[in-house]
Amino acid sequence: MKLRSSVFASFILTLEVIGMALFLRGFFPAPVKSSLPSKSKLSDLPREPLSGGSPNSSRLPQPLFNRVVIMLVDALREDFVFGPSGRMFMPYTRHVVERGSSSSFVAKARPPTVTMPRIKDNDKTSLPALTTGSIPGFIDVVMNLNSPALRKTTSFAGQTAGKRIVFYGDDTWVRLFPKHFMEHDGTTSFFVSDYTEVDNNVTRHLDSTLKRDDWDILILHYLGLDHIGHISGPHSSLIQPKLLEMDDILKKIHSALISKEAEGSLPYLLVLCGDHGMSETGSHGGSSEPEVNTPLVLISPAFKRKAGMEKPGVVEQVDLTPTLALGLGLPISQNSVGRVILSVLEETSLRDQLRFLHLNGHQLSCLLRDSTPGYEKEAGFEQFRVAEKAHGTWMKLYLEGNTSEVLSNMGKKVLKQYLEALAAMSSALSKQLGKYDMYSMIAGMVFVFQLLLVLLLAMPEALSGEAVVDIPVLSALLSLPFYLLCLLLASVHVLVCTSTESSCYFCSLSWGLVFAAVAFSSAVFCILISMAARRLPLGPKIHGKSPLRSGGSEWSLSELDVLLLAGTVGHTLSLASSSFVEEEHQIWYFLLNTLCLAVFQDVCRKYFREKRSPGDEEETVLPSKDCHSSDHPKAEIYPEKWLALATPPFTLVCCRLLRSLNQTGVQWAHIPDVGHWLNSSEHRTVLSLLAAFCLVLIYLLVQRRCSWVSKVALALGLVGVYCYRAAVGNVSFPWQRSGQTTSKGTVEARFVYVFILGIHPLHRHQGPSAIADHHSRCQVEEQGIMGDLQWLGLVVRCCFALFFAHHNLPVLCCCLLIQTLMAQFIWKKLHYDAAQTTIMHYWFGQAFFYFQGNSNNIATVDISVGFVGLESYVEAPAIFLTALSTYAGPLLWACHLVCHLSSQRDRSPVAVGHGCYCLALLRSVPAAAYIVLVTVLRYHLFIWSVFSPKLLYESMHLLLTAGICLFFNTMEQSHSSSKS
Repeated sequence: MKLRSSVFASFILTLEVIGMALFLRGFFPAPVKSSLPSKSKLSDLPREPLSGGSPNSSRLPQPLFNRVVIMLVDALREDFVFGPSGRMFMPYTRHVVERGSSSSFVAKARPPTVTMPRIKDNDKTSLPALTTGSIPGFIDVVMNLNSPALRKTTSFAGQTAGKRIVFYGDDTWVRLFPKHFMEHDGTTSFFVSDYTEVDNNVTRHLDSTLKRDDWDILILHYLGLDHIGHISGPHSSLIQPKLLEMDDILKKIHSALISKEAEGSLPYLLVLCGDHGMSETGSHGGSSEPEVNTPLVLISPAFKRKAGMEKPGVVEQVDLTPTLALGLGLPISQNSVGRVILSVLEETSLRDQLRFLHLNGHQLSCLLRDSTPGYEKEAGFEQFRVAEKAHGTWMKLYLEGNTSEVLSNMGKKVLKQYLEALAAMSSALSKQLGKYDMYSMIAGMVFVFQLLLVLLLAMPEALSGEAVVDIPVLSALLSLPFYLLCLLLASVHVLVCTSTESSCYFCSLSWGLVFAAVAFSSAVFCILISMAARRLPLGPKIHGKSPLRSGGSEWSLSELDVLLLAGTVGHTLSLASSSFVEEEHQIWYFLLNTLCLAVFQDVCRKYFREKRSPGDEEETVLPSKDCHSSDHPKAEIYPEKWLALATPPFTLVCCRLLRSLNQTGVQWAHIPDVGHWLNSSEHRTVLSLLAAFCLVLIYLLVQRRCSWVSKVALALGLVGVYCYRAAVGNVSFPWQRSGQTTSKGTVEARFVYVFILGIHPLHRHQGPSAIADHHSRCQVEEQGIMGDLQWLGLVVRCCFALFFAHHNLPVLCCCLLIQTLMAQFIWKKLHYDAAQTTIMHYWFGQAFFYFQGNSNNIATVDISVGFVGLESYVEAPAIFLTALSTYAGPLLWACHLVCHLSSQRDRSPVAVGHGCYCLALLRSVPAAAYIVLVTVLRYHLFIWSVFSPKLLYESMHLLLTAGICLFFNTMEQSHSSSKS
């Protein structure tokens, strides 16, 4: 079966995406689940230990608190309360921490620090209606955009029977627990441009709710601080007013609770906490200290009054779930891996403290038993049994009326044994996050590697003059090894699925899907053997076009080819190091600088060192084959030559300036950069002038081939971009007052969409149906295709002018300027072939991905772009716009690559096919290598903080490249139709 190179590459990439998805499903583990009944009842609880007799009653100690108010401030950093600026940001809260009846902690979140997993799996807000107390996985980042309801069997919400719960805030809670609130009012958590109304919608219920007595638990989730962080970072001038607002709200709640406290009743509990912190750029999702350290302040008259500021203790966020459950007299959530916070129980009797720890240990031991086959050998399980036995002995002495100091010392020893056992079991359960589905991982890995080998073996044909790949599908399906392999793989599948002790996703698939996968894998293996056998007799000489050079019948490598190959392979090998993954941008910056120097060498060699005949020299400097030497006087050669010589150094200067615009990575991300300087309110005028200059330059670079009507629409669209940024407060007009209120900019953004998308019908030329001559019709069809490409380029570039961060417009300007200069004076003049041009575009795209301020950390994803032009959260557009903005750099260079190769068809009619194949190969090699690396390093110390986020980025980039190759295929098909 013969396929064009572009079709072949698109097909391979699409299948690789499926294999990668299977690998991801096995790599990111499913959460630990308990096999206990769906609802824990009093009769299900373990009885109090008692040596030498039947176990004592299964009673729970009396509840510690009557009413609980949980005030969750999204993205509340620990230093906002406990740091040096705490007295200025939250003065009342700081006073209560230092002098009031409170207990303060630094609660550490587990990565990924995104909101939904913190609510669902992490008891960070910790209310009884909310959490399971288990640890989130990185796959929950995707679920964060569309949160399904949690079952009662897996959440603490199922244990709150009889407790009346009221909730106001993030509607993620309502989706997770749809039937557990007596009263609720949810607000969308994704519309990050709004940081005022989203909190006012919560506060407006406070006065009436605090006066009522018909609730037991009140949950308030404030989102404004998180939205400010996403918009302008933790050092914004908006941070202090928002924190003062939160401080006033806490003061109002505390005063209301004090006024309604009845004598002789159980005390109240007011909880102030954050679900995650905030990085120095204002985002979250990673594992840096500002992102994982959150304040946990428990305020209640049940605690001792403080005499001064004490250093807060350190706990895990998951520890709050069992603490609140026991404090309210409720069973602990079945899937919680947290430990009860002992300091909260200090005012209770020693018997109650031991009973609380025993209940927590019993729940953890049951969860450990369900998740670990050899749980009896776990140190924590053995310690718990020893502590339980000692507890029984202590209880016997206690019930006998022994009041000696020996009994007290013995009780403290049992208490210490319990704490050690809880710590060991919680740690063992936390490690279950690294429990992988190896069968699914290996199946996905084999699938991806088979496809990569097919891609590599097809290289001579895919990069030949015909750009057609002959795949021996029929011979493979009719061969005996195909059927033998099907039987062998089916047998292995049955053996693995019947012998494995843990759940396996691949084994849970239907037999139809499994048989299709087995047959396909067997067929690909047979195709590999056939293609390899077909290549071997050729030896070192392979006829046809070289994969990197198109001028001869044998493979030949120039100096530039060696650089491109060495750089690509070196980058792939660097992915094995966590430091190189964290600072990957440094690799691409280095490779791009080296590439510019190599290109500069080629330019110098062309114009100064090589001896050419007059005809050759004339041909190289002329812009097209249709021009003649008489049309270009010799005097015009020199400006062109100097411009060609100046292009690589100018590119180096631009890249150096862009590196200073955004500090990214991990090691130096905290260092102030030009972007921070521009974003400060003192430099609003400078940013406004820079934005206006960049938009004018974008117009000059983009409008060159537009009709006058399209130029007008483009100009109005770019004016709309500036108006949008002025509306949201990023820049200002000369007549605009500094104190003027900002808006969401919805109308301005939609204005831009209308004018930019309206360029297309204005950009099209006369259709081919009006022309009778076949040759002329083909020319007009060709012009129509090029017009579509130009329109696509206009839309992509202008949309990115709207989506880019306000200080990132220079990135877009430099990108367009470098593309223009390189296309005009480098790629055309030096006659680089399609493969070399594709690799260069790929390198530029990767470097510009990091010039935007991106990194391999989820925290750098700017989700605010997903709401440009939207009144409310709409899932599909929000995800699409966020992905489009994040991968703007690679998309800009891929779009330019299509336009450039399509415009060079007279020299190489199959250039687009070659480019599509090379792009597929460039993405497949690092993706395949990386899944092997993360499999080998799956127990590495930084597997979740460094390698896992990079795996998600690699997967998304592979999916994006598959879409780009499908577009390549469409453009080549359109060109073929116009030629026929």
